[in-house]
Amino acid sequence: MATLRETRTRITSVRNTSKITQAMRMVAAAKLRRAQDAITSARPFAQQLQKILGNLAAAETDFVHPFFESRADVRSVLVIAVSSDRGLCGAFNTNLLRATTLRLEAIKKQHPDAVITIIPVGRRAVSALRKRSEEIVREYPDIFLKLEFTTAKDIAEYSADAFLGGRADRVEIIYNEFVSVIRQEQRALQLLPIAPSIGEEAQKATTVVDYIFEPTRADILDQLLPIYLNMQVWRTLLESNAAEQAARMMAMENATSNAKDLINSLQLIYNRERQAAITKEMLEIVGGAEALSNQ
Repeated sequence: MATLRETRTRITSVRNTSKITQAMRMVAAAKLRRAQDAITSARPFAQQLQKILGNLAAAETDFVHPFFESRADVRSVLVIAVSSDRGLCGAFNTNLLRATTLRLEAIKKQHPDAVITIIPVGRRAVSALRKRSEEIVREYPDIFLKLEFTTAKDIAEYSADAFLGGRADRVEIIYNEFVSVIRQEQRALQLLPIAPSIGEEAQKATTVVDYIFEPTRADILDQLLPIYLNMQVWRTLLESNAAEQAARMMAMENATSNAKDLINSLQLIYNRERQAAITKEMLEIVGGAEALSNQ
C-alpha cells in the first residue's frame, strides 16, 4: 500500500498536470476561433469556384482544357496527406493516417500497375509515411506553426506540373474537414483532373449553366484554373488547421476532466490512509497508557 507521502506527491503531480491541460485547452480554444473565422471566410469563394468549374467540365464544347482531361489509363497517382505538426489532439492524426492507408490500398486495387507517390503535409504525416514503400516526392513539415498561402500555392503548382508533365494521371488530397467542435471527418478530394458536376448542388442540378466567355474560354480558364487549384489546397489546409484545434481542445478538456476525477479518487485514498494512521497512533497511545497504569 502506498504511503501518505507517495499519495500526496501523486495528488500534487496530477493537479499540476490538470493545470497544464487546462491551459492548453484555453490556447486551443483561442486558436480555434481564429481558424474557424478563416475557414468560414474561405469556404463560400472556394465552393462557388468549384461549382463553376464543375459546370465548365460538364459543358459540351470543342475546347477541353488539360486540367479537365480524365485519363482512362491511370499509371501514376499523386496523393497529398494533410496531418498536424503536433500531437495531443486525440485521434486526429490516427484517423487521418488510417484513411490515407485505406485510400492507398483502394488505389492499388483499382489500378494495380499505377505508381503511387506521396506528398505528406504536417510533421506527423511526414514521420508516418516515410515508413511506407511509396516514394515521397516532397514533404512539408512544421507548416502549421505559421500557416501561409505560399505553402498552398507551392503544393498546387507542383501538383499541376506533375499532372501536365505526365508524372501524375490523378492528384488526390486527403485531409480532416472541420464540421463542428466535436466532429471532424476525413475527406478525399480529387484535385486533378477536375471532375464534372462537383458537389451536392451540382449533382442535383438538371442543367449545366451555359457561360458566355469574353475574351475566350481558353484565356479565362488559363487564368482561373491556377487560382482554383491554389484555393482548393488552401481550403484543405484551413480545414485541417481548424479541425486540429477543435480536436486538441476536446482532448485537453477530457484530460482535465479525467485529472480532476483522479484527484478526487486519490484524495479519498489519502484521507482513508491518514485516518487509519491516526487511529493506529491513538491505539498505540491507549495501549501504552494502560500498560503504565497496570505497572
